[in-house]
Amino acid sequence: MTPEQQETYEQGRTYFEQGKLNDSLRCFLELIKDNSHRFADVHNKVGVIYHHKGILENAIASFEKALRVNPSYTEAAINLSIVYNELGKYEEASKIFHMAVKTVSKARKIKDPYIEGKLANEHAHLGSQYYDLGRYKEAIIEYKKGLKLRPWFADIITQLGIAYRDNGEFEKAIETFQKAIEINQRHLPAVINLGITYYMMGFVDLALREWKNALAIDPDNRDARVYISLVSSARY
Repeated sequence: MTPEQQETYEQGRTYFEQGKLNDSLRCFLELIKDNSHRFADVHNKVGVIYHHKGILENAIASFEKALRVNPSYTEAAINLSIVYNELGKYEEASKIFHMAVKTVSKARKIKDPYIEGKLANEHAHLGSQYYDLGRYKEAIIEYKKGLKLRPWFADIITQLGIAYRDNGEFEKAIETFQKAIEINQRHLPAVINLGITYYMMGFVDLALREWKNALAIDPDNRDARVYISLVSSARY
């Protein structure tokens, strides 16, 4: 970059970090106006801004430009897959996303926590799509892929437990929910779903124990109150 370009870039990045997206976009567009074959990170940031504004076609074009400049730019690939997914282009989203996964796997020696975190969440998102379709085995596979990258993400662990339970694998579900609670004792979805699983297995007292634990964490938790009320009224 020339000194003038560097100044424009720094100004745009500062605006970007401050959330002043219109000012940031103005700087970045000026920077790439005559340099469309350069500055992959700028194209990516422009795509992020367009995505935030809901101008998805422009976001796609920007992420694609970033990838043309740098085909190994994993963050741009993930961002592109997210936009495709929002537009319902699931095959394109899956293709781009799994290409990004392969890129990260090949460059495993250089770990980027931010990128790996986004990959883990995208695996979880794909898992949730499979889950919503009733394809629990595929959902389990995706959740496990996410947990290979971020094994301490209690929300993904909980989603895995739910998929196990709805696939009829109750023992695995219980172990999985307990693991999520070990990581975060206040993670209410894991506590409540552990109670649901116990109840489905006929262990009513254990179910009530977990839902009462949930109320100890959050006395206003509606789900826990409803479950306790329903089970208690059915018993007496």
